[in-house]
Amino acid sequence: MAEIVRMPKLSDTMTEGVVAEWHKKVGDSIESGELLAEIETDKATMEFESFQEGVLLHIGVEQGQTAPVDSILAILGEQGEDIKDLLKEDTAPISVEEPIKEEIKEVKPEPVVAAPVAVQPVKEKPTISNTTFPPTNTISNLEIKASPLAKKLAKERGVNLKFVKGTGTDGRIVKRDIDNFQVKSVSIGQEFFKDEPVSQMRKVIAHRLAESKFSAPHFYLTISINMDNAIESRKAINQSISPSKISFNDFVVKAAAVSLKDHPRVNASWHGDFIRYYDHVHIGVAVAVDEGLLVPVVRFANEKPLTEIGQEVKDFAQKAKEKKLQPEEWEGNTFTISNLGMFGIDEFTAIVNPPDACILAIGGIQHVPVIKDGEIVPGSVMKVTLSCDHRVVDGAVGSAFLNSFKNYLENPVLLLGKDSI
Repeated sequence: MAEIVRMPKLSDTMTEGVVAEWHKKVGDSIESGELLAEIETDKATMEFESFQEGVLLHIGVEQGQTAPVDSILAILGEQGEDIKDLLKEDTAPISVEEPIKEEIKEVKPEPVVAAPVAVQPVKEKPTISNTTFPPTNTISNLEIKASPLAKKLAKERGVNLKFVKGTGTDGRIVKRDIDNFQVKSVSIGQEFFKDEPVSQMRKVIAHRLAESKFSAPHFYLTISINMDNAIESRKAINQSISPSKISFNDFVVKAAAVSLKDHPRVNASWHGDFIRYYDHVHIGVAVAVDEGLLVPVVRFANEKPLTEIGQEVKDFAQKAKEKKLQPEEWEGNTFTISNLGMFGIDEFTAIVNPPDACILAIGGIQHVPVIKDGEIVPGSVMKVTLSCDHRVVDGAVGSAFLNSFKNYLENPVLLLGKDSI
């Protein structure tokens, strides 16, 4: 009997997924536990194994398309089995990207009727309605002979078909013409824009951070830290150990973790009718990737030596860039650190990463004049800002945590004394 395979929920924040690749085609026999497809979630691309067995009778979401969780991904059954009734009975909504065949229906009639579609670009792009040339992908694109795929690619890449020379039959524009098109060949003064579909990761980032910013009352505490001793300690450690080297970020993670044990009321989260205080310390470390931001978690960071923290963060960063992080590697954080110092940022504020009560924003180390023993001398200063959810953390509590954090970094011998390097 035929069975429906539904779009799986592969992470706690996943509401829809993209089929990155099918490993089977209609007509293939599939065993339970066999790799069926690769699903792109908001955080990673994950392999999806079939829990059923049978012949692949139907693919509900084509490669590259998006569908909500629990919609029909595929149907497995016996060869030749009728699945029409199964498809009719299922009411789960499928929200996939518009397929190419819809474009064919739109542009097939000859001649093209301009009036109904001319209004749409003006409503969507009012800022360019007075341009001398038609905006990208407006009526002019529909009037020009081009394959459906070429039109789809032109829309995605912000290419105005008016300026593309077709090499297909009768001058028809085809895919290779879009691939070979160079924007620089267009005359100066032409306005261009490019619309990119929002990725799964960016959708979740937008939703979660907007919810955090507008529902959690944020306040911010900034402190300056003298990093001279930390610089000397790092230099000495890296000269004595090989091949593992530690970074300033490793010092930051360790100092934050130890400070959270000193001030457990910061190591907390808001749950509506109660506040949860954690005894364990799991530090989320924000990692920038092409599509946004991932936050892998260093678990029990207060108990780990600097070299182990450093290696974990490096491994997580590599996995994040390759979209290979697993759910257990990005879930369970009790506190988050976002470090933009390596990007030349002096100081910034970050949005609290739910469910954490706080996030620590780390700026770069600046070489500036400082007063020491009554004299102005060269110094190395790093500014950090703690963003707090005021429902959980008050100003005095956050300040006490920051002062402990500052003390550990300015006196790293105290930090290193808690375990081996």
